[in-house]
Amino acid sequence: MSSPTPAAAAPQGSFAPLRQPVFAVLWAATVLGNIGSFMRDVASAWMVTELSPSPTAVALIQTAATLPIFLLAIPAGVLSDILDRRRFLIFVQLVLAAVSGTLLVLAQTGTLTVGYLIGLTFVGGIGAALMGPTWQSIVPELVPRAELKNAVALNSLGINVARAIGPAAGGLLLASFGAALTYGVDVLSYAFVIAALLWWRRPAASDESGLSEHFLGAFKAGMRYTRASRELHVVLLRAVVFFLFASAVWALLPLVARQMLGGSAGFYGLLLGAVGAGAILGAVLLPRMRARLDADGLVLLASLIAAAVMAGLVFAPPQWLAVVLLLLLGVGWIIALTTLNGVAQSILPNWVRGRGLAVYLTVFNGAMAAGSLGWGLVAQQIGVPMTLLAGALGLALVAIGFHRVRLPAGEADLQPSNHWPEPLLAEPVAHDRGPVMVQVEYRVRKEDRPAFVQAMQRLSLERRRDGAYAWGITEDTGDPERLMEWFLVESWAEHMRQHHRVSHADADLQAEAFRFHIGPERPVVHHFLALDARSAAAGDEAALT
Repeated sequence: MSSPTPAAAAPQGSFAPLRQPVFAVLWAATVLGNIGSFMRDVASAWMVTELSPSPTAVALIQTAATLPIFLLAIPAGVLSDILDRRRFLIFVQLVLAAVSGTLLVLAQTGTLTVGYLIGLTFVGGIGAALMGPTWQSIVPELVPRAELKNAVALNSLGINVARAIGPAAGGLLLASFGAALTYGVDVLSYAFVIAALLWWRRPAASDESGLSEHFLGAFKAGMRYTRASRELHVVLLRAVVFFLFASAVWALLPLVARQMLGGSAGFYGLLLGAVGAGAILGAVLLPRMRARLDADGLVLLASLIAAAVMAGLVFAPPQWLAVVLLLLLGVGWIIALTTLNGVAQSILPNWVRGRGLAVYLTVFNGAMAAGSLGWGLVAQQIGVPMTLLAGALGLALVAIGFHRVRLPAGEADLQPSNHWPEPLLAEPVAHDRGPVMVQVEYRVRKEDRPAFVQAMQRLSLERRRDGAYAWGITEDTGDPERLMEWFLVESWAEHMRQHHRVSHADADLQAEAFRFHIGPERPVVHHFLALDARSAAAGDEAALT
């Protein structure tokens, strides 16, 4: 079944995207797939506690699950932009099904070891790394544009529904029937996802302009954008300081459930289910919280909630109270996760959104992986309770300290402006030819130069975000009012893509600089292509003969 054509109709409610058959089927299949994944994770985390009492071994399961996302999220974001997303997702689901099938066989035959668990968890993490950016990227293809925000919110709700059901169901199955059946149910869940993807008839993408990106070029473009986006840097910094400390409770939770609280596998699943239920509650309450708090206030609130939960677990409370604490942890977790992810999405233009979100996922999971391993090593030395206390105090302190590093508002208009005129060409230019030097000539009064230079510095970041790898501004020694902006782009095709990347917000930056121009006409733009000296010399010799 084909995807709907985006329409301008107004959204009809939070659940309106479910009226789109393709979105509804894929959403339901994804929920089932995530339930199976959470069941597998519960089984693996619990089995490692039976195979080894070492906190480091337990923490390594969390590290193995998140480290591949840290390593591969950015390449996965690039692949999601240049491959057929439907076929790519089917391939990843097959890999994940194979992982759970192998775990099933090992558990059934009694040959499961800590090494196998960590290795297969790592392979599953690779699948999750490849899948994450692609799932996020297909949402605009499934619903009309007016329903996109509601569709994103429903995806978050679906993940937390799975988080509420999967761990609890996995813990019950594990306690009642063993790990093999739990892994088998996970294999079955992937069959539903694959069937839904096969049913979806995604229209074939076409690019008649010949400007489609290849992996290396797309990767470099994403990295250039990341380096030049100061707003994204703030989001990444805030994500690191939160997840680095909040990872302590996730890394040590199996040991908390088993050693400190005296619980079984079913109780561990109940704790994780409480986190999922708390996340659903937090998602419901979040709109009211947004009316009272900005993004910085929400992240601070989430940090203090998570710190309070970790501090409460230090005292080994009764099991019923631990469930309540994990419910609160789910509330705080979804507040932080949704707020940071929402800010990241709001500051990324469409052309680089997949790659930008992949960078965010890399930082998020890198902080989780490093934090999990670090807190596991600390617990090995000072014990689980003291490690939880250290994590709680650290999280509270960094949350208060970094509250002054304000998150961006994310209110800029990032839709393409398409206001750049097409370059004048004496003859067609090969797309792979380059580098390209673009020069923009201004005339600026001497007294306006300081303000003009400041405006140009802001504009320089936009040039770099959209594709330039070098930028500068020069003056004419014989005419002080004549100033020349220049920037370098690696190929003619990349410069043509640059034309389509400039947003309305970028156009406003350019207008701010252009208002200092005093010439009778608009600033003059020149394009220069690098000349191969040997080819040029050969051409001259041919012309002489």
